Amino acid sequence: MSDTLLLSIEKMVYGGDGLAHADGNTVFVPFVLPGEAVRAAEKSKKKKVVWAKLLEVTSASKERVAAPCPHFQICGGCHYQHITTAEQVRLKKEILRETLSRLGGISWDGAIQEHTAQPYGYRNRAQWAVRGGKPRALGYFLPESSNIVPIDQCPVLSPQLAQTFGHLQEMARAGTLPEGIQEIEAFADSADEKIALNVAFEKFPKPAAELAALLRNAMPQLESLLLLDQKKDKFELTGPGFLIHEAGGFKFRVSHLSFFQVNRFLIEDLLKTVTGGAKGRLALDMYSGVGFFTLPLARAFEKVVCVDANLAATRDLYANAESAKVSVTTHNEHAEDFLKKTKEKPEFVVLDPPRAGLGAETAAKLAELGAADIVYLSCDPSTLARDLAVLTGSARKPKELAALSVRYELSEVHLFDLFPQTYHIETLVRLRRVP
Repeated sequence: MSDTLLLSIEKMVYGGDGLAHADGNTVFVPFVLPGEAVRAAEKSKKKKVVWAKLLEVTSASKERVAAPCPHFQICGGCHYQHITTAEQVRLKKEILRETLSRLGGISWDGAIQEHTAQPYGYRNRAQWAVRGGKPRALGYFLPESSNIVPIDQCPVLSPQLAQTFGHLQEMARAGTLPEGIQEIEAFADSADEKIALNVAFEKFPKPAAELAALLRNAMPQLESLLLLDQKKDKFELTGPGFLIHEAGGFKFRVSHLSFFQVNRFLIEDLLKTVTGGAKGRLALDMYSGVGFFTLPLARAFEKVVCVDANLAATRDLYANAESAKVSVTTHNEHAEDFLKKTKEKPEFVVLDPPRAGLGAETAAKLAELGAADIVYLSCDPSTLARDLAVLTGSARKPKELAALSVRYELSEVHLFDLFPQTYHIETLVRLRRVP
């Protein structure tokens, strides 16, 4: 194979790359579109698979646009800024169908309902690494690297987050940002007015009170601040310790170490689509977090049982349920541990697991609960496909799952474009028990 590869891009694959073939090899190259002719250079190779760097687009797709961010293709955050918004969604739906079929044996010929909003300014949470040296600077990690690229702007951030980043970047370059900071995580409330920061130090260079005062003086919008001294494994909190997000008529307390949905424009739509119309005797909310789906379910069901291993999130859920004047039963434990011992028989199950999904054994135990309806919100189509293969019986099961007596079928598939400009796919699948 020559140093320069002349490629015709066949399709996009999950992970952001385009796929092509050359000299008997399968080639993956980023920042391309199907149908484009490109020149690329080999970066690495394993057997018959090549990972390449894009050098030039010699014949561009009509869906190609100019990226608004000057750091695109350098910073590792975005993958699709060169693609029109509508085409990004179309490609994600195509990738989702193909992944469900190839990895899960699931042929979904029905509509994939799409949920979209503004393609920029949507993120209410971000993490920035701090580069040492002079001048110091904030930025993001380069793709597949521990190197940090300083940035001046990030168009996917909410206005308040963008302003906060600007303040911190000015401090870093002016030399007034405290020494020893390794990473800063920032998140905004639903009004995009108040900010909370998690600031991780290698070790505190001065007393925590002085560090907090310095940061608060620079950022009047800073509501709550959590400082971490990693050497002593010690946290210092100033402020209430949480922000408030409002959605669906509910107020959600979200603490520094709790998770909340990142796309501020699609939160209401997601809440209504997952919980809308569901009612009955007993609902189970798996990976319940701060109670985003729990609270509306508690208004529609006689009893709601929720499960989450994150203690901070479980404490937030308690407070949020009390504030909403609803009663819930909480289990602060891992989902697989709960399912091994529970005697509950829910009619309706909501699950929003991390990227790793359920796993075959946990999916089988969930199926054996026998709920009439399951709503599965997934951030990874690969693990979703694996779990659906168990729940639907569409693929050959491991020997230990052969006795599974309950089977489900898909009734709806939704794609929420929670992360425009990236390859990430958020899928909501509604499953109905087969009689």
